[in-house]
Amino acid sequence: MQGVDPAWLPDEAFRPIGTRRTLIRGSGPLVDTVRGEVARACARFGGAVVQDDPDLVLELTGDDAGEGFTYGRRDGCTTVTATGARGLLYGLFHVVRLGETAFLEEAELEEHRPELALRMLDHWDNVAVHPVMGQVERGYAGGSLFWEDGRARGDLERVRAYGRLLAACGINAVAVNNVNVHAAEARLLTDRLEEVADIAGALRPYGIRTHLSVTFAAPVVLGGLGTADPLDAEVRAWWADATARVCSRIPDFGGFVVKADSEGQPGPFAYGRSHADGANMLAAALAPHGGTVHWRAFVYDHHQDWRDRTTDRARAAYDHFVPLDGEFADNAVLQVKHGPMDFQVREPVSPLIGAMPGTRLAVELQVTQEYTGQQRHVCWLGPMWSEVLRFGIAEGSSVGASARGGLVAVSNVGDDPFWTGHPLAQANLYTFGRLAWEPGADPYEVLDDWIRLSYGPGPAAGLRSILDGSWRTYEKYTAPLGVGFMVQPGHHYGPGVDGYEYSPWGTYHFADRDGVGVDRSVASGTGFAGQYAKPWAEVYESPETCPDELLLFFHHVSYGHMLKSGKTVIQHIYDTHFEGVVEVEAAREVWASLAQLVDPARHARVTERFEEQLRSAREWRDQVNSYFFRKSGVPDARGWVIY
Repeated sequence: MQGVDPAWLPDEAFRPIGTRRTLIRGSGPLVDTVRGEVARACARFGGAVVQDDPDLVLELTGDDAGEGFTYGRRDGCTTVTATGARGLLYGLFHVVRLGETAFLEEAELEEHRPELALRMLDHWDNVAVHPVMGQVERGYAGGSLFWEDGRARGDLERVRAYGRLLAACGINAVAVNNVNVHAAEARLLTDRLEEVADIAGALRPYGIRTHLSVTFAAPVVLGGLGTADPLDAEVRAWWADATARVCSRIPDFGGFVVKADSEGQPGPFAYGRSHADGANMLAAALAPHGGTVHWRAFVYDHHQDWRDRTTDRARAAYDHFVPLDGEFADNAVLQVKHGPMDFQVREPVSPLIGAMPGTRLAVELQVTQEYTGQQRHVCWLGPMWSEVLRFGIAEGSSVGASARGGLVAVSNVGDDPFWTGHPLAQANLYTFGRLAWEPGADPYEVLDDWIRLSYGPGPAAGLRSILDGSWRTYEKYTAPLGVGFMVQPGHHYGPGVDGYEYSPWGTYHFADRDGVGVDRSVASGTGFAGQYAKPWAEVYESPETCPDELLLFFHHVSYGHMLKSGKTVIQHIYDTHFEGVVEVEAAREVWASLAQLVDPARHARVTERFEEQLRSAREWRDQVNSYFFRKSGVPDARGWVIY
């Protein structure tokens, strides 16, 4: 599209296919998509779609819903075969990723199939602009791709282009509106359904199923009923009828996303019912149509008394949901944030993951950088997500293997020409898709693929050096040792060390003159550490065995506490905040050196973002270090300038 960044699908990525002869066998809408992609590449680069003597064969051999494909190269011909049309589409993009390698190196037949059936993005997009959160809640890339001026966009060409980008990294589902469902968004379920159907039609050619966030109170606010009690027969009938209308208009409809009894959203608690009661009502309405309800587990007391140290927000999801294990319907998925708090730069894995073997769980990540620089800072999150997905929970199972309901992420995309505001933030979206397909994949190999596809070989080494350590750099100059938050309230950008310290949100660090951190031990704290299975419950219970990077999440320790690194807590705080700024300065210089190797528009946008990142990093450094120097009275041992 003219004026829109091509991201990881520039024309050049299709040159290896476009210069060759391709045979395509099969029929159907997704095969037509494949044929169209190849034909456009051939028209551009001189190849052809042929009936004989091909260099590449793309063949659909069945009509199932499978997403896997077989790839190989023998006797001068590269082949991709699939029994499902989505598999053929993913096979095509696999060849695109391989580039010339796909046509130069012999390869034995190998099967590729996604480890997770659902790989989904949740858009927190509002139909009508919200007076506080704007068009996109926690959106840092302009307006919505889907909605504008209170209605669906008339021109959905860019939505189709978005579906193409998502398919090329393995994503197969999108929820098109905010989980905080306001009045305008609620009506998408009923009288504004046609708008959703139009969006679904734009995404369908690339195998993307559309999901809809709905309000639990819909029977009251839309249907005029006097109750939304999930066990009420009239309520259940209303949902069954509403769902049938949706699915008749959108035959491949994916299902509902629900935030209930959370941060003021309505839910089953009002009627004395459980989360399982609420989820199962919607699951029953969706079951005849093959749909799924994603019920978010982000439920906690957001009116907490900061004086009360017995209430712990980190405990909430486990306490609410573990007693309900085994009570959820087969097509009800409990969607669990990867950490127990709220997408901080460092959190432990949520103990709820692995604690509900009788329930389908989806693990939720946040691609949009709410707490990691808001796409004004470079912060590639692949290493964080990989650590989470590989984390070993009870009995040798990993988080990735436990996500039987799929992997879900909050999108970072808007109508900005670069899709993600910061061009380098595209790496997060691409990496999420690839890790959702294969949770055990090496994130650094994924990063290299993204760089090669998006930028080519020239700037690759420089881009790798900027991105691969950027998450840890961001961690260094922000909240230390897992304590989290320390951000400006509301918008969550920039330092506010005590911003939430006396708030009702349950996000405290408890710094005083003697030490800092939250005691979550069983012996003397909130008991959160005891929610983990062994050995993690034992590891986290003691400051002596707790990993340094999570120490202040689990323990209140003195400033002189010696870390395993050999530094005291206070010196670690001082040093890392200065080191983080130095690393940002170095990354900015590397980026400047790539000016002749990168598209000028991309280079200018990233240069501008680096100036803001450096300003903000210095502010973080000075505020955090000054705060802890004044609290502790402990001087820095290295002569840093602290105010």
